[in-house]
Amino acid sequence: MNDPRTTHFGFEDVPVEEKVDRVAGVFHSVAAKYDVMNDVMSFGIHRVWKQFTLQHSGVRPGHTVLDIAGGTGDIAAAMARRVGRDGLVILSDINASMLEVGRDKLVNKGVVGNLEVAQANAEALPFADDSFDCVTIGFGLRNVTDKDRALQSMYRVLKPGGRLLVLEFSKPTVPGFSALYDQYSFKVLPTMGKLVAGDAESYRYLAESIRMHPDQETLASMMRSAGFERVNYFNLTAGVVALHKGFKL
Repeated sequence: MNDPRTTHFGFEDVPVEEKVDRVAGVFHSVAAKYDVMNDVMSFGIHRVWKQFTLQHSGVRPGHTVLDIAGGTGDIAAAMARRVGRDGLVILSDINASMLEVGRDKLVNKGVVGNLEVAQANAEALPFADDSFDCVTIGFGLRNVTDKDRALQSMYRVLKPGGRLLVLEFSKPTVPGFSALYDQYSFKVLPTMGKLVAGDAESYRYLAESIRMHPDQETLASMMRSAGFERVNYFNLTAGVVALHKGFKL
């Protein structure tokens, strides 16, 4: 039986109270090279995954959007263009280093006026009930210690009729592909991290955290338990990534 006082940090069991700081250390380390590594390790396909997420957002001019674990702001910037000057996008992340890089990038892109930045923990979002038309979290849920609590917090801040989009690494669905994917994840990825970002260990954690994340059906069930309805998901790139969608009705 799992010890409720511990949680996983990659393949390692750590005290619950230590995980936030351990994850923070990873992203403090990789923040400056985060965008470059995203392109390198996904061969640029992460842009396609994010565009697919936008297509399922239902976001229109005047909407309010919360992008959780928004990192360097790719999804937030695209959402800001969709909501227009009468809408609002909040880029949130628990990690100050990632937010700093994201804020600077967005300012350089001219994304100002309808976008705000907030340092926030997904498990206890500091926003009022029924605040957002859409909540997104891209490649961040697997780093959250209490995922059920985070999903409940996301449900709370959504407006009735609003939707949650969870874009995350998942479990490959093509027979025989998992072995090749493991070789890439545990051999190639840390080497890329060392060469490009000067940090092999953080990218080894990345690979481990993906393996510890719930599979497609389990995450869908967790979303339903948090209150979401009409939950479904889309496998992308042979299930390496999945987009989960659920509504607050």
